[in-house]
Amino acid sequence: YLPSASMSRSYKDELGFLERVSSSCFRIKKGFVPHMKVEGRFYVNASLEKLMFEELQHHSSCQGVGGFLPAVKQIANVAALPGIVSESIGLPDIHSGYGFAIGNMAAFDMDDPDAVVSPGGVGFDINCGVRLLRTNLNEKDVQPVKEQLTQSLFDHIPVGVGSKGVIPMTAKDLEEALEMGMDWSLREGYAWAEDKEHCEEYGRMLQADPAKVSSRAKKRGLPQLGTLGAGNHYAEIQIVDEIYNKHAASKMGIDRQGQVCVMIHSGSRGLGHQVATDALVLMEKAMKRDKIQVNDRQLACARIASQEGQDYLKGMAAAANYAWVNRSSMTFLTRQAFAKAFQSTPDDLDMHVIYDVSHNIAKVEQHVLDGKQRTLLVHRKGSTRAFPPHHPLIPVDYQVGSSISDVD
Repeated sequence: YLPSASMSRSYKDELGFLERVSSSCFRIKKGFVPHMKVEGRFYVNASLEKLMFEELQHHSSCQGVGGFLPAVKQIANVAALPGIVSESIGLPDIHSGYGFAIGNMAAFDMDDPDAVVSPGGVGFDINCGVRLLRTNLNEKDVQPVKEQLTQSLFDHIPVGVGSKGVIPMTAKDLEEALEMGMDWSLREGYAWAEDKEHCEEYGRMLQADPAKVSSRAKKRGLPQLGTLGAGNHYAEIQIVDEIYNKHAASKMGIDRQGQVCVMIHSGSRGLGHQVATDALVLMEKAMKRDKIQVNDRQLACARIASQEGQDYLKGMAAAANYAWVNRSSMTFLTRQAFAKAFQSTPDDLDMHVIYDVSHNIAKVEQHVLDGKQRTLLVHRKGSTRAFPPHHPLIPVDYQVGSSISDVD
């Protein structure tokens, strides 16, 4: 591995490589870390800007010994990966992560034989994502039964490290779920047909191959379906506090302040973590074989076209499908909990999925770069895709006479 940066540089010298582009955007010039192929760019508000620069200052004063690598260094190290195009981008709320910073987005040219895929650019919790459900309830409906409703959610959705799910699943079911994603949930009666329309990738990545998911990963995933997990994951009853765009909100079925919604934030549990761990071990060997050098050993990667690269993308897609099945299962359990608490049905409570968006994923996408259409592998970690108005991938019922962005 190459050194991640010149260890002897002072904080003042480091600042020479960072240039303010606007009140909320900074440019990271080549040379900030070795072998940068492109520049870096990050977006911050005043408070985040302070944190980013304090982190760098602390790193400089310790001469790079101990602690996390600052996010600004991680953005630059990603800019040194083979096959990266345009810029390595840090989005708002960027902070240090494993290899890539959380909030880092980077795209790699699929037509470049040296271009790489890096599990650190997806994260250990593959297809960690956020799903929002609406209801026709108001805050005043929920207040009298708040305790019972919360208890009902706890009773239905297992939480915590190593929690076991209540959705019955055999090894054969798991194989099918890994391949089919939300189509499995739909077939088994855990999802509504319209849920898929309001989900990124319609809840299924077609390149998934369950054979590329190790038996250890499957063993970890089998008992965990329909579980929330721990850390920053949550299933939260929320109240609409403010509506910024009434027209767009009403298209999504949000039409008043005080309306009750449920947000679910979870991913692929132990299965996804194991897929990432397995891939990192194999990619370490592939890097030696293909003589790929990176600035930080956490940026282990493999050429996209290599066996290791292709196997990871197929296994990652299967783990992504598992995450969509998992969020669908928790949606089913949430609907049951509300129906029980209000002695109604999920349908009568209008418990539709507004949207399900992933923030830990790598996907093959078409983008126009320098006036030419290019096929890129876009890594998004702690960041989501976002669409302009009338983009064809925005759900059709949101498009009619509307201008809405698919953002988390």
